[in-house]
Amino acid sequence: MNFEISEKYKRYTDRLVELTQNFEREGEAFGDQPRNTIKLFKLDRETLNVKSFKVPNLINRIAYRYFRKSKARRSFEYAHLLIERGINTPYPIAYFEEKKVLFGKSFYISKQLEGVFEYREMIFEPKFPNRYEILKQFTRFTYQLHEKGIEFLDHSPGNTLIFYDEAQKKYEFYLVDLNRMKFHKALDYEMRIKNFARLTPEKNMVYTMSAEYARLIGKDFETVFKDMWAAVQEFFKKRDRKKRLKKMVKNK
Repeated sequence: MNFEISEKYKRYTDRLVELTQNFEREGEAFGDQPRNTIKLFKLDRETLNVKSFKVPNLINRIAYRYFRKSKARRSFEYAHLLIERGINTPYPIAYFEEKKVLFGKSFYISKQLEGVFEYREMIFEPKFPNRYEILKQFTRFTYQLHEKGIEFLDHSPGNTLIFYDEAQKKYEFYLVDLNRMKFHKALDYEMRIKNFARLTPEKNMVYTMSAEYARLIGKDFETVFKDMWAAVQEFFKKRDRKKRLKKMVKNK
């Protein structure tokens, strides 16, 4: 196994190697991951979140072996870049990857967060407590990403975890599933608006986010809402079309 471990966890190297080797037999299954598998493991008083990525297809097994960084490695490296830029993400502990003639298994290990909920929960529950304020604060969080040149390509409902800080009386936002990101000197208006497209098909949520984002960037609300809603509609139409095509192919 090729691996890298964050400095503060290097004293646990033997244990981290062991849990990746015993991943199939040990650990507590966590979440619903159709492509990948997540398990929780105890490490002293902490809980580790260990994500085992599905072994890729043949082309990517060659690409990840010789030409491209694996999803596990990108997740680890991007997490450190986010933290350096003041953006929250579960603390990155290590990545492991199997490199023989072809690329094989890979794992990303991070610290498990407790007491959090996903952005997606607000989509399915219109009366979610404090929904309006959470959306405004989430929009300010996304604005911070954009101001720091971070383009999170998987900025979608399941990839932001939200924690309410009782002491500070505010919400904190943590990014997960980090392997698809780009870091720029600056994001233009079109890139910023497009980055909201995956988040929700609910028009009232888009209305709230576009109103707050327009205020933050000093742009006319009607323009921002029109552009953001158009980006949302385009994304979800394409997604639904892909789903229909897959269903047709499957039923043939």
